[in-house]
Amino acid sequence: MSIDAKRSASPVMVVIAFATVYLVWGSTYFFIQRAVEHFPPFILGAIRFIIAGGLLLAWGAIRGEKLFNWSHIKPALVSGFLMLFIGNGAVIWAEQSLASSLVAVLVSSAPIWFVVLDKPKWKENLTSRATVMGLIVGFIGVILLFSEQATKAMGAGNGHQVIGLIVLIIGAMSWAGGSLYSKYKSTSTSATVNTSWQMLAAGLAFLPGSFINNEWSSFQLQEVTASSWFSLIYLITMGSLAGFSAYVWLLQVRPATQVSTYAYVNPVVAVLLGVFFAGEHMTILQIAGLAVILLSVLLINLAKYRKEQKSGTDAPSPSVKDKMVMSSRQKTVNA
Repeated sequence: MSIDAKRSASPVMVVIAFATVYLVWGSTYFFIQRAVEHFPPFILGAIRFIIAGGLLLAWGAIRGEKLFNWSHIKPALVSGFLMLFIGNGAVIWAEQSLASSLVAVLVSSAPIWFVVLDKPKWKENLTSRATVMGLIVGFIGVILLFSEQATKAMGAGNGHQVIGLIVLIIGAMSWAGGSLYSKYKSTSTSATVNTSWQMLAAGLAFLPGSFINNEWSSFQLQEVTASSWFSLIYLITMGSLAGFSAYVWLLQVRPATQVSTYAYVNPVVAVLLGVFFAGEHMTILQIAGLAVILLSVLLINLAKYRKEQKSGTDAPSPSVKDKMVMSSRQKTVNA
């Protein structure tokens, strides 16, 4: 990330973007479960992302942005497929059989995969004791949750839930991989262009799945309740247009590990909504798993923060000569 990109980001906009990602995304787990009650998962994903991507593309056209540059589109298609089709698709599919609060807790392991998959930062990350400890603690939390739910599901003869757990872990890995691909490979500086093509790629990818899964033959539009329609509208407007756009923009202007801190808040919001409005229950072991995963995310990001602070402290201050040159240049610019 360039220094210019960081400086061009308004602190107020950064705060608003983080608040959107933290709170809105935490609520989407609840609304996905409400929507998937009457929308089949692949149809839900197709409608949500095609409409959101189309609206955002139209907004980019109104603003006069360059939309059809293949060098910009190609990385957006790849990252959109990984993040939204596989990553978010895993959430939609899993919430057919798993509580939204549990899904959010398992997805909160994404920052762990950010560290594991961020190859350019392997040397830096894996030589940090706090980061390695955070990874170990995080994997313990994931295994803790997975083992409990898998044991319950197998005991009840519900293999569908076990598959859902595996799909969720794969989805969290794909989300992290797609985010890193977007960060390192994206050639467009426009969050609007990146986001619109990412969502359109995912929406179009959901369509074949809906036909292969034979969803259209059993889908009855007239049977969709007002609650499911409202949930779909919320997912399009707040979850995709507001939340995902804010996330992609933050990836451009802030470090990926800092952006991944949405995992601190999302599960808490999802659990509260699930417990108070959906009648879901969290076991002591699930709460312990959540605490362990969040502790690992804290350790990983704390190590990153300390390293950044140390780098800033150790940076040499400009010499008198450098100050004079900078001052001269500033006067020239002001003139």
